[in-house]
Amino acid sequence: MNSEVQSNQGSHHNAERTARVQILSGAVLLLSTMLLGACTDEPATPIGATATLPDSVADSVYIGEHIISMTGSNPGAVAVRGDRIVATGSAQEITPLIGESTRVIELGEQALLPGFIDAHGHFSALARTADYVDLSPPPVGGAESIADIVRALRLAIEQSSIPAGTLVTGFGYDDSLLEERRHPTRFDLDEASTSHPIVIRHVSGHLAVGNSLALADAGISAETPDPAGGIVRRLEDGAPDGVMEETAMTLLPDAVASLTPERFAELRRQALQIYAGYGITTIQDSNLPLDYIEMLRQEAASDAYPVDMVAYAMANPLSDEVLDSIEVEQNYVNGFRLGGIKFTLDGSPQGRTAWLTEPYEQGPPGAADDYVAYPSYEPSEYLRRIPAIIERGLPALVHVNGDAAIDLMLEGLESIAQQGPLPDHRSVAIHAQLARPDQLDRMRELGVLPSFYAVHPFFWGDWHRLSFGDERASFISPLRAALDRGIPITIHNDSPVVPPDIMRLVSIAVNRETRSGYVLGPDQRVDVMEALHAVTLGAAYQYFEENEKGSLEAGKRADFVILAQDPRIVESEALADIDIVETISRGMTIYRRDR
Repeated sequence: MNSEVQSNQGSHHNAERTARVQILSGAVLLLSTMLLGACTDEPATPIGATATLPDSVADSVYIGEHIISMTGSNPGAVAVRGDRIVATGSAQEITPLIGESTRVIELGEQALLPGFIDAHGHFSALARTADYVDLSPPPVGGAESIADIVRALRLAIEQSSIPAGTLVTGFGYDDSLLEERRHPTRFDLDEASTSHPIVIRHVSGHLAVGNSLALADAGISAETPDPAGGIVRRLEDGAPDGVMEETAMTLLPDAVASLTPERFAELRRQALQIYAGYGITTIQDSNLPLDYIEMLRQEAASDAYPVDMVAYAMANPLSDEVLDSIEVEQNYVNGFRLGGIKFTLDGSPQGRTAWLTEPYEQGPPGAADDYVAYPSYEPSEYLRRIPAIIERGLPALVHVNGDAAIDLMLEGLESIAQQGPLPDHRSVAIHAQLARPDQLDRMRELGVLPSFYAVHPFFWGDWHRLSFGDERASFISPLRAALDRGIPITIHNDSPVVPPDIMRLVSIAVNRETRSGYVLGPDQRVDVMEALHAVTLGAAYQYFEENEKGSLEAGKRADFVILAQDPRIVESEALADIDIVETISRGMTIYRRDR
């Protein structure tokens, strides 16, 4: 158990501390950085700097044999004052920082790590799903057939006494895991209700289905054209079957319109606790409208977020003038900052809308033999707009799943590189799942950071073997190939597609075992420390925050996660089952399991 030892709790503890202090009485310790103030916006002292022993004692000291600093040298103790780490070293070296008011945490068999960093996700979308009908398959939910989906929707309508005409929204269905191995259609959803418009979203977030009333309310008919970057799936007579791909989803009614600001604010606060429960101290919220970003900024100003949140504006629909006006915010204010912009260039592998250079082995129903999907954004527009973004230092995330989309992203950067050396842009290839070996070489040369969607081998690996064939599927999320080339990587859950469970993410990156037990691409597995680096110091680097977060070093932020076991010494099959004991953000506990 985690024990907190207060020096005023008894003479035995006072004597023990006095003895510790006497051991090093009069000694001068060399610390790794100067003591910083409590302001989160102060820059960290450069790593490697030294300082003498601080005058005042620590607020907290963590002591244990399982402290994982992510620096290659693991200390026996970490001292914290305010929101900063003030020293690391052996327990004996840190003893002079323990005073009467210091809280001492004896970790025992528990492990202390830097707080986990969400390298890519959609915080607000996860918050919204709390009010949606959960249609996820196991292990997240229980929908294993279209009948299960219909039953869940009908039950939600009955239990909540939802008035006729009110939109009902579901999230998380997965055609790859349904008994029928197909998407529900408008007619399936009509079995749940014909008096309520119903819209359900695919687990990937790249497809949605509406029932007949939802289609009618939105004016979607046989005459409705496919929007740019999307497809309205149709029956033989041209009428919509209810399934909407990519940008066509925007034609359907949106539950956000009926969500009150007060309820949405409540859901966001609940979502913050969900992330904290997974050990996450920095959260990403991407693909956001600018007015919504401003609302988040004001919300944080009125009640500061307990963790850091990085927002990325949705770039695809913005005019040149608006896009040119966006400026990255270097510092967090009340736990919030604008980190840059995001382009979306293609779709989803599990939804079979990822844009490829070579045909799918098995595409969507009715697809031609040469089906490669399609871009979700006009390629020429991306190529025209990206140079100005890179040149003025605006960080860019680029959603690219298929190798054709990755080619487009890299082509944009190569056109800039032809004019001269690229700045330190750290553009992120979000997902990069079907990256080819030659594209990894180009990423290395161009300074592109792939953020791999590393949970896919478990959640959809068996499906990918059907979609792409074994050879391509085995190279999904090629973590090892990227690391062997010296490419900095991160890994992510893309919540709410899957829950923001970092230890399960680490486990899948290490094991790459599918639902059926097949090891998908054993040569692309990484070891535990490499996976942990990708969600700590690697992710901090992606955010240009490696001097502030991601490792346990003096001068850095006191963002920690305490795990029930040391992930370095458990069996790899048990990694996903390691409990989060406590999450500490800016030196303050924001989650504890026993609460």
